[in-house]
Amino acid sequence: MNHSGLHPEKYGCVALVVGGDSPERAVSLAGGKSVAAALARMNIDYVVFDGVRPLFEAIEKGTIERVFNLMHGTGGEDGRLTGALDLLKTPVTGSSVLGSALTMDKVRSKQIWKSAGIPTTDFILSTADRDDSDKIFKAFDLPLFVKPVDQGSSLGISKVTAKEQLPEAIALAASFSSMVIVEPGIAGREYFAGIIDSECLPLIAVEPDSEFYDYKAKYESNQTRYFCPCGLSAEIEKQLQQLAKRAFDELDASGWGRVDFILDESGKPWFLEVNTIPGMTDHSLIPQAAAQAGMDFDQLVLRILDTSFSGASL
Repeated sequence: MNHSGLHPEKYGCVALVVGGDSPERAVSLAGGKSVAAALARMNIDYVVFDGVRPLFEAIEKGTIERVFNLMHGTGGEDGRLTGALDLLKTPVTGSSVLGSALTMDKVRSKQIWKSAGIPTTDFILSTADRDDSDKIFKAFDLPLFVKPVDQGSSLGISKVTAKEQLPEAIALAASFSSMVIVEPGIAGREYFAGIIDSECLPLIAVEPDSEFYDYKAKYESNQTRYFCPCGLSAEIEKQLQQLAKRAFDELDASGWGRVDFILDESGKPWFLEVNTIPGMTDHSLIPQAAAQAGMDFDQLVLRILDTSFSGASL
């Protein structure tokens, strides 16, 4: 990145908050290393905080001007950290408290999308301590996807291809969340729409080496194939970008994020979820889409950091 014209002093001292104690801690720490290196290259003053306690102590001392929130999952991505920073009058990147909370909750997301006419699958809620198998198999054909209601990074997700697999899948999802969501599987290709401010980045299509785009395919496997350009016609891609932006806006998401959907065999999109703090590792999708749009990693980090000026936490 050409840093001419950049004024690092306008950002003051940036707190890069990573880690925490959610199951996505490792992903957050890995992305934090990349973001920290970019901030250093741009001569932006920053301090890395692992979790919120040391961050709040630094804010009380008056040494922090704004926060780059890269703490995935519960505590960081669900609106709690943003709400605390609002009370402390400290600007932070990304979505508002409401947008963060809604997007973290897959049930609320789907309910809002359904009311707004955004295509998303039906679902059934379950828990580990009750048997909803008759209800589930009456409503849906195999395969099924079983997910924790409020986790990211594909943690706790299973693809169920035989009836006897359902109890184990629900138990796995319930180990991450008290409520479990069961959805019918959609045959098709998965796509991802990165959004920065009001701009939708080029779509990315993904073909994992495994049955679906799980945690291993996202962060560990070198066999996952990414397509950007995604292979769709320019007209269809633009239509899907516009619909992805609508799905993002309906959940009050803002700043930056990623919208995930499947395009079925008839070409119909089915929206899965919105991530308001996507990964920033070397396997992550937002940096790939940004590169296709002509934006290098440093520019991407700067664009995200700039959302701390326009967000609700001012």
